[in-house]
Amino acid sequence: MFAQSRIATSAPFNKPVAGRQRAGQLWSSLADVCSLLGVTPTVAATAADDVVFQHVQFKAGQRLFTIGQPFDALYLVNSGFLKTVMIDDAGNEQVLSFPMKGDVLGVDGIHLKQYMSEAVALSSCDVVVIPFKVFSSLGRKYPELELSLYGVLSRELTREHAMASALGSLSAEARVGRFLVALSERYSAMGYSGKEFNLRMTRQEIGSYLGMTLETVSRTLSAFDRIGYIAVEGRSVTLKDMQALKTMRRLPPSQSRSKEVPSAKKLFTNFSFEAAEDVLAAV
Repeated sequence: MFAQSRIATSAPFNKPVAGRQRAGQLWSSLADVCSLLGVTPTVAATAADDVVFQHVQFKAGQRLFTIGQPFDALYLVNSGFLKTVMIDDAGNEQVLSFPMKGDVLGVDGIHLKQYMSEAVALSSCDVVVIPFKVFSSLGRKYPELELSLYGVLSRELTREHAMASALGSLSAEARVGRFLVALSERYSAMGYSGKEFNLRMTRQEIGSYLGMTLETVSRTLSAFDRIGYIAVEGRSVTLKDMQALKTMRRLPPSQSRSKEVPSAKKLFTNFSFEAAEDVLAAV
């Protein structure tokens, strides 16, 4: 799909300006890529200005790659939000992750030379395409850089293991709490507010990721809102008690929560339409 234009290695006089647009395309240098990955390149690597990487834009709903597609590149998120999914024989999706700025996609394609999952844009996205042959050759040429790059790939696996551990040992409430804290930390690392942000994914997608139903996610967010841990309105979330979300095992006993039935106006203010059935049941 992008094999012909992913990387430029032409003579310097014909080389696109790294990190800037030229002929309608945006390109990044190796130093730019290292900065986005959060690794420190060697002096020699930063001098490799004969290698630049093309950016590709995707709209919400578009797929970067699909299951079974031949593996030829890694994708580095520059901006936007995505999800990676597995799809079973019946067409059901299992959400694996929610990549954002600085994350690398397509790692699961290295072993069998084909992508084992699909990456879908949840918003308008800008990604840097890194042909794997170039990735490998840079590693051989700059050993210290290779260690840093493989450290980034290991970071992705560590996150997956942490989530697998959480799914096996935490209650539903604790999973949602940890999920919100993790999102907060990622937003903060990108320079955004870690206390107020929008959920780019649906509650159904959150449930798929956490191993829960849509209804359980909606009820849990509603309970967090009632007891003051968060304030939620549609996809907008404000974290009020980070420590409680971080250390929670289970919600307080129901006796300690307000037993008042909220007004219809407040119900539809605090819930998304995805949770409408739960709202009606509560009334």
